[in-house]
Amino acid sequence: MKKPVWIIGLLLLSITSAVIGGVSGGYLTYTRLEGQKTAQPLSTETPLPTNLPPTSRPAPTQIPASDYSTTITDVVEKTSPAVVTVVVNIPGEVSIFGQAPDQEGSGSGVIISPDGYIITNNHVVENAKEVEVILAGGNRFPAEIVGTDAFDDLAVLKIDREQACFPIKFGNSEMLSPGETVIAIGSPLGKFQNTVTVGVVSATDRDLQVSANYQMEGLIQTDAAINQGNSGGPLFNMKGEVIGINTLIVRGGVSTAAEGLGFAIPSNKAKVVSEQIIQQGYFARPYLGIRWEWITPGIADAYSLPVEWGAYISGVAENTPAEEAGLQDGDIIVQFGDRELNENNPFINALYDHSPGEKVNLSVIREQETVEIEVTLGEQPGTD
Repeated sequence: MKKPVWIIGLLLLSITSAVIGGVSGGYLTYTRLEGQKTAQPLSTETPLPTNLPPTSRPAPTQIPASDYSTTITDVVEKTSPAVVTVVVNIPGEVSIFGQAPDQEGSGSGVIISPDGYIITNNHVVENAKEVEVILAGGNRFPAEIVGTDAFDDLAVLKIDREQACFPIKFGNSEMLSPGETVIAIGSPLGKFQNTVTVGVVSATDRDLQVSANYQMEGLIQTDAAINQGNSGGPLFNMKGEVIGINTLIVRGGVSTAAEGLGFAIPSNKAKVVSEQIIQQGYFARPYLGIRWEWITPGIADAYSLPVEWGAYISGVAENTPAEEAGLQDGDIIVQFGDRELNENNPFINALYDHSPGEKVNLSVIREQETVEIEVTLGEQPGTD
């Protein structure tokens, strides 16, 4: 009798477990299905509930990254059609062995007028016998050199007005501040057309010595990557305005290598120079009419001169502003207008700080005495 009772108990236990398991399994299946149902995306025709607590509202639809746009991409899209590649043909040098083959060079430029005027660097087109321009779309056209200004390293080219339709505007370079985002577009190495690089304004009003007697002044320093071939290309602000014309980079020396030191000519200067070149074919520079030698402390010490810095006059041309003002051979100009001549103020910079026709006071050392002379500057001959 004990065995049947034991069997009946075991059966009852099995039945009870099966019922409980079935109920639990059904509940889990129900909740899993319910979870799937509530996780389905809302129909576009179903209004979003507004009375739900924040934690229970559906998450907003995710936007694909490709649908986003930025200020930088907008500026690039807007300005790229105005950026061009400048290709030049330079005659080979002549030597006792004959003339070397012509050389091809390249740089960048930017269209500044619907008439087809393009601004670039003087050093890009200097000595070129032929110039061509490649537009952003790839079309290639011959270009005329309208005029150049070697001291500001600027040149203006022109292509057929019907071929140019994407001019840009100059911005106000005086409004730039260090840290401001800028975009450089150009053709590095002449191969990578319309390359875009982004950086910041590292500094403004930089001066760089480019020869023994002259330094470029008021340059914009940027860390936007600039390479050979970017010369003459535009530096844009976030409004899509040209605020500089890229002109040079500094790499440092063998033991002082540097990166991210690019420099651009301020747009305010580029605008004045280019407008005058378009108007009259050249940029008018002031003229004094002297031959001169730059005095440095070393030269002053070697020749026992009375000043460490200045412009020593070694000749005065006839019928020139210098002759009319009474300047003489052996005079040493030590101050030109408001600028005292020194290592930071070379003579050419002081002279070019003025305009043709302007009256300027000079301080001159003559036979150990200081003489004040007023001169009316002329216009440099041969510029047109």
